[in-house]
Amino acid sequence: MRELQGIFFLFPITLCLFSQSAYSQLTQNYYANICPNVESIVRAAVTKKFLETPITVGATVRLFFHDCFVQGCDASVMVASSGNNTAEKDHAINLSLAGDGFDTVIRARAAVDAVPQCTNKVSCADILAMATRDVIALSGGPSYAVELGRLDGLKSSATDVNGMLPGPDSSLDQLTNMFAVNGLSMSDMIALSAAHTIGFAHCTTFSNRIGSTVDPTMNPTYASQLQGACPTNADPNLAVGLDPVSPRTFDNQYYKNLQQGMGLLKSDQVLFTDTRSRPFVNAWARSEAGFQRAFVAAITKLGRVGVKRGATGNIRQNCAVLS
Repeated sequence: MRELQGIFFLFPITLCLFSQSAYSQLTQNYYANICPNVESIVRAAVTKKFLETPITVGATVRLFFHDCFVQGCDASVMVASSGNNTAEKDHAINLSLAGDGFDTVIRARAAVDAVPQCTNKVSCADILAMATRDVIALSGGPSYAVELGRLDGLKSSATDVNGMLPGPDSSLDQLTNMFAVNGLSMSDMIALSAAHTIGFAHCTTFSNRIGSTVDPTMNPTYASQLQGACPTNADPNLAVGLDPVSPRTFDNQYYKNLQQGMGLLKSDQVLFTDTRSRPFVNAWARSEAGFQRAFVAAITKLGRVGVKRGATGNIRQNCAVLS
């Protein structure tokens, strides 16, 4: 989630930019009388995509995070730029969002719309939330009930992204404050950071840690391996796995890596080096079940951020086009 460099704005920790009050209208059986088989339809489409392209997991999870942290979970990150409007997806920090994440949602939406009863009845925002749950489960992570009933946002602007997403060198205070803006606690942040147990990061996002002077918080052997994988002046598109041990499995290995100085990004490793967050890392490194419970609680809260209801949203016929 923090693969790209970003601009950081330090918000007071007491500020909550997005109210979660609208989430009270979200329910797990929202589509029971509208599109009763929507979850199985989405799961089938996501599973097919996953079997074709395993990197779909990290791509979809990151897409959900980037969507929810900018104007709330409203699929505004799916919108394509048009005319004089530069949409969220074309902001610099979002340019590395893998196309497989977008494709996962587009395929799932097409599968849902292919059922006459469901055509144009399920929001892109809800499909992204369901697809995120499904890729996590498919890669060995927890399966959990997804609250549904979100509408799609009515706007998408690259300027709204400024300062809203953490970057690879964020400090613990910056991370904590940025999550607090969205009604998420430090423990939520640390739990959600474990999404970095899957996916990739471009060499440019951590090259400052493995230069002539290696970051002292990084395991020397790991640093040497990264120097070999990402030589000086490497292709800027070159990327390595965020988790060097189990890169395709959604598990608690992320925290075990941090204990060994093997957090790829500075904003990952800080969760262990800072004594305020270290107890969470140690606890979840010891307990896979404890981590999974914390992660499910945190991603459920994330899915409630900035929910659109009533006149504040609609259901787009095309996820990439505002309507």
